[in-house]
Amino acid sequence: MLRTRTRPDWFSFRRFAAFTTASTALLMMLGIYTAATGSGLACSAQWPLCDNGLLPQTVPSFIEWFHRLVAMVIGFQILGTAAWAWKRNSKRSVKLSTTLALVVLPLQVSIGAVTVTLSGLVPNGYSVPTQAAHFVVALTIFGALTYGTLRAYDGHFRRSALERVNLALPAALALVGVAALLSRVWGVFSYGSTVQPLFVGSMLVTIATLVAALVWTTQASATQASLSRLRPLLVTALGLLVLIALLGRDLVAYTPLVRDINALLFGLTALVVAAATWLARRVNTAEQATTHGVSGD
Repeated sequence: MLRTRTRPDWFSFRRFAAFTTASTALLMMLGIYTAATGSGLACSAQWPLCDNGLLPQTVPSFIEWFHRLVAMVIGFQILGTAAWAWKRNSKRSVKLSTTLALVVLPLQVSIGAVTVTLSGLVPNGYSVPTQAAHFVVALTIFGALTYGTLRAYDGHFRRSALERVNLALPAALALVGVAALLSRVWGVFSYGSTVQPLFVGSMLVTIATLVAALVWTTQASATQASLSRLRPLLVTALGLLVLIALLGRDLVAYTPLVRDINALLFGLTALVVAAATWLARRVNTAEQATTHGVSGD
């Protein structure tokens, strides 16, 4: 008996995975906005209830309630992504990364519940350690989904791995600059409830771009094997970006010393990404010379 295909052709797994990843980034930005507006405890410090009921009673409560609603929807998206990865018999890396995001999700929900129950179930829930853990676990979910999405797109790119790396790295370098401008280091913008989510969003896009470059270095051809030298630089840059993102979450008092450390981290990140960009360009130039030499013979 033949099965009737009900899913449209454009609705593919890789596109759904990309949508879930982007949704997760937007959810993180919404969470930052919720905290920055002081709405995190607006539901009378209750979870999962809000203002002693199911629906919010004030604007701040609505912001927190809406954040929870979006988080629930995206949680089901993550579940669907992982289930689809196994159902379609995806490659092992896609299955494992999407499953990691799903396995870590209950931990994120639990920490989120603790974070907003200062006077509720858990005393001192809205504190630096829980906020830091909440953000780090969210980054883990986002990173796992980003990696799984990139692997799902294997074989669907028109450009070679080397070409993609040479496009991603300059973009990442520019994004580091954008994130620096949005940060509180130089005070270009007031680091309020509007700028904070934009800063985190720029950091997430930068992280995703560097993860893409890192993944693509593993897909280079034999003549591009020297791209492997970029990996330590890319891993270092990703680590620096995580530290910068944490400093942007008010986890420590933002003293002049912390600001200087933040500026130093930005400078080191830009330097490392610039070095990776230069090395990738050298590999590209060398391959072009080799190609022209062979064709000239």
